[in-house]
Amino acid sequence: MSPTARSYYDLSFQPAVRPALRPLQIIRVTEDLEAPRRAVRLVLEGGLLAYPTDTVYGIGCNAHDNAAVLRVYAVKARPRSDPLPLLIADREQLAELAEEVPEVAERLISRFWPGALTLILRKGRGVSPLVTAGGDRVAVRLPDHPLPRSLIRRAGVPIVGTSANLHGSVSPTTAQHVAFELGDRVDMILDGGRTRHGRESTVVDATTDPPRVVRSGAVPPAAIEEALR
Repeated sequence: MSPTARSYYDLSFQPAVRPALRPLQIIRVTEDLEAPRRAVRLVLEGGLLAYPTDTVYGIGCNAHDNAAVLRVYAVKARPRSDPLPLLIADREQLAELAEEVPEVAERLISRFWPGALTLILRKGRGVSPLVTAGGDRVAVRLPDHPLPRSLIRRAGVPIVGTSANLHGSVSPTTAQHVAFELGDRVDMILDGGRTRHGRESTVVDATTDPPRVVRSGAVPPAAIEEALR
């Protein structure tokens, strides 16, 4: 490799969008391993982490850390009026975030979790209003990917689960896509290869009667309708 050539895994990687201001940490991971300890430490210290899921790459932080949540909005150039979804490690953790889980939501959970379904529920008192954009509902997903679940379990907190891209642009399906678009705006990227589904989760509002598909995604709306019959 010539002196001017740079590997993608060179920690001084230069994003295409602008010059790097600091080293960008990129760590290769596999689904059969626990989340790296330094990634867990980063989340607990208020850092921003990009990571693979079963749908697309996400950008996350400790959902209880308001300063970190504000950084997510800033990094994505996302309006603060647009709520952020959260990821959890197991079904039991949902009780920390939701005021209640209606019977229709339970039916969808039993059918599609872990998986590519995000549920909108009435938020619990422990959820930051920054996450919900001041609203009374929270979007939650249990991903079908062991890496984010391991990260959440080891950190002991839910994490923000929005896509790791600038607001309004295409959601990333590889770590390279994240690096080129966000560069050193994030503190670390976990590279787990191309995501399985390659599209966003389906979002269902379970606070309405009947439940309403807010965003069509990896789970077909027809499958949602069938599960609710």
